[in-house]
Amino acid sequence: MKSLYVKFVVITIGIMLLSGILAFIISNCYYQQKLKPYNDEKNTKIGLSIADFADKHPSINLQEYLESISSVGYQLYLVEDTGKGRYFGAPFRVKNITSSAVDQVLNGNVYHGILDLPRKTFVTGFFANELSNTIGVPLTHNGKQYALFLRPDIKLLFNEMHILFGWLLALTILLSIVLVLISTKYLVKPISQLTKATKSLAVGKFDVELDIVRHDELGDLAKSFLHMSKKLEKLDDMRKEFISNISHDIQSPLSNIKGYTNLLESEDISHSEKIQYISVINGEINRLSTLTKQLLLLASLDRNEDLVKKRTFNVAEQMKELIRNYQWTISEKGIMLSYSLQDTIVNGDPSLLNTVWDNLLSNAIKYNKPDGSIDISVETDESSIVVTFADTGVGLSDEELKRVFDRFYRADNSRTQAVEGTGLGLSIVETIIQLHDGRVEVERNEQEGTTFKVYLPNE
Repeated sequence: MKSLYVKFVVITIGIMLLSGILAFIISNCYYQQKLKPYNDEKNTKIGLSIADFADKHPSINLQEYLESISSVGYQLYLVEDTGKGRYFGAPFRVKNITSSAVDQVLNGNVYHGILDLPRKTFVTGFFANELSNTIGVPLTHNGKQYALFLRPDIKLLFNEMHILFGWLLALTILLSIVLVLISTKYLVKPISQLTKATKSLAVGKFDVELDIVRHDELGDLAKSFLHMSKKLEKLDDMRKEFISNISHDIQSPLSNIKGYTNLLESEDISHSEKIQYISVINGEINRLSTLTKQLLLLASLDRNEDLVKKRTFNVAEQMKELIRNYQWTISEKGIMLSYSLQDTIVNGDPSLLNTVWDNLLSNAIKYNKPDGSIDISVETDESSIVVTFADTGVGLSDEELKRVFDRFYRADNSRTQAVEGTGLGLSIVETIIQLHDGRVEVERNEQEGTTFKVYLPNE
């Protein structure tokens, strides 16, 4: 399999060659359509001017005159009316003029050999050192009729330019290839580093470093990759913590169930002890049931299985019903509950949002202090419906505030049974609110306790 570097070099050089071929074809078309007629016309005027000068100056030596013309860059062929011809200047490579062309000029007509040359490439057409690739003009001197054929002496006029253009073309091709090799290495190097870093991520090594300092798309890609690696590292840590926590949360009640089941097998226990053990076992079973239900709910929410079935309803009425259900628990703990619930219509899923309020209220009760207080309010503004739960509980540290919505995270980081819970409730709250295009915020109260604010779109 070819590397990206080789592919890039091959494609770039291929583009250069293809561009050169296309440029050659286009320039050749331009030469055939524009430059070739112009070149023929220009040389025709020069030939006629030479013939005119010779005709008007019968006293000049025609041979010396034509030799002087050839010395400044022309190849000449002079044919007498007897058919005898003579060359002046550099020799023609191919002396292929036809007798009909000579007769045509001797009869007073102009021969357009440059224009009528077969349509070959301009390299062949312009540089073809052939007698047929000339301009033929009639020339009269001292009453004698001649046919003068001429063309520019390309070798004399452009020999140094040939060498210069040859070196220029060779150096252009060579330098282009060298620069393509260097620039391609510069472009491909970051991709090679990203490939190596990707392989490190694949084997679980997230502490990758990329020495890529660029201000282009590859630089942006490198920054995004580093950001992704940090997110993956965090997710991997969360996965490990998730497995550890769920293993503990499942193993702990199972151990209790097993232990109390073994106690029930004893014949020496009293009826009251048996009732107590069965109660503990049922409590642990309920705890496992709650855990699995919350895990299934989270899994469904993560897959976004169209669980959100929105309709309009009065959230204040829903909140009052929830408070009535918790009235006995609130009174038992001696908690002062106050609320301000103005009638507010919400467009959302009543069942899922009830789960949100249930989690927030149960947390406020569980983590509150004896004789504490809970304040619940529902308010609206132009863009949002704000539902607030404020309590006077144990409160949260800065670190706990950052992680309070992480799955299985418990604010006190304990796994005791002093405060029952799975550590999934607030994660479920955040997920449900996000599915409603809202957000949930948590902050410490100035005195003590915690305040949760849920923002829902005011549609």
